[in-house]
Amino acid sequence: MRRNQPPATLQPTRRRPRAAVLSGLPALACAFGLTGNATAASPHPRTAATLTSGGDLRAECATHPEANTKKGWVKSRFESCVHQPVYLKLLDDKRRLRGELWFDLWMLGFAYDGSRRVDYVTSVENIRTQAVSGEDPATWRISQSFDHSINASASSPNPEISKPATTARAGTIAEWTTNPTQVLTYTSPDTGTLDPANPQIVQGQVIMEMSVTSPTAAPWVESNMAYSNIRFDYAGRPAGKYKGTVFTEARVELAMSLSDPTVKQSARHILDAQQFPERTFPSWPGKTVPGGNDEPLHRLIDVDKQKANRKRSIEQCEDAWGDYTGTRLQCDEYPFASTKEGSMNGDNRYSVRLIDGSDNGAGGNLIQSLYEQNRILDNDPFYVKIVP
Repeated sequence: MRRNQPPATLQPTRRRPRAAVLSGLPALACAFGLTGNATAASPHPRTAATLTSGGDLRAECATHPEANTKKGWVKSRFESCVHQPVYLKLLDDKRRLRGELWFDLWMLGFAYDGSRRVDYVTSVENIRTQAVSGEDPATWRISQSFDHSINASASSPNPEISKPATTARAGTIAEWTTNPTQVLTYTSPDTGTLDPANPQIVQGQVIMEMSVTSPTAAPWVESNMAYSNIRFDYAGRPAGKYKGTVFTEARVELAMSLSDPTVKQSARHILDAQQFPERTFPSWPGKTVPGGNDEPLHRLIDVDKQKANRKRSIEQCEDAWGDYTGTRLQCDEYPFASTKEGSMNGDNRYSVRLIDGSDNGAGGNLIQSLYEQNRILDNDPFYVKIVP
């Protein structure tokens, strides 16, 4: 049934929808020429010199307030940073002040697309002390240790993480001042063989503990000074490179621009679906559409389910605009066919629109690239943001 003619801005056409029928995705957007926060994944483990320098990550980290938390600032799926200015008091067993200590704590994290490895660079810098009469800060010792855990319920069978040979360090203030930095590398062994039925996922967490001791004071201990949630996988082609490691708490976001001539129709459709959902097809009172700031989309890798999403969306386009065979138009859908929130989800919280086929294809290619650049696996969340 023909409910409406194609809008004036749409010129009739019809092709099979692009491979992803606009399955849009997220985060490291600049890597693909989009507007947004993006960082290309490092394809190879970094050298010791590169790690200890921190480079651009350290400079950026210093400007982000989130870095001053236990989780820190998770810049991307491949970079994270903790920067905490620490102040503490050392008290004796009668709660009397023995001294005060200030230092800057850094923990830079580097994960890799193509390697089941994550590196952490930690340092204790700018140490300052103030002690009461008779107290000698030269006798104080700062300790730092690391532990890790595995979330077996979220991992593939027989998950394993290999820790560094040395995970703890203790020293005087003078020793930390002379050598403030250490590098720790965690890896996860794989079978060496790609198995579509077993992506060899290992979900883990690395935690830093710190303590300060003095011969005359009770120990100061923080058992969770900083932490990092990581995932190793050997998921194969759907993830881009066959294996890799990511920081799972990175917010992955696709920033698609209304000013980009290659995807401006796709961007407009998404913006209308997010901001004016009741004006989109299918239309119903109180309609909302996910994928914006508060409700992520989730990747769907199952090809048959993607095809079912596309089929349902095309039927909806034909119902709204009639037969568009022979035109340059394609049926665009949001949320995308390659998401679990697609048109077959069952809640009708989706939108379809006829747009130019080249625009539709450009959006689909961009989405696929973003999946691969961010190692987005099945059911991984991401957000979609439309910018001017």
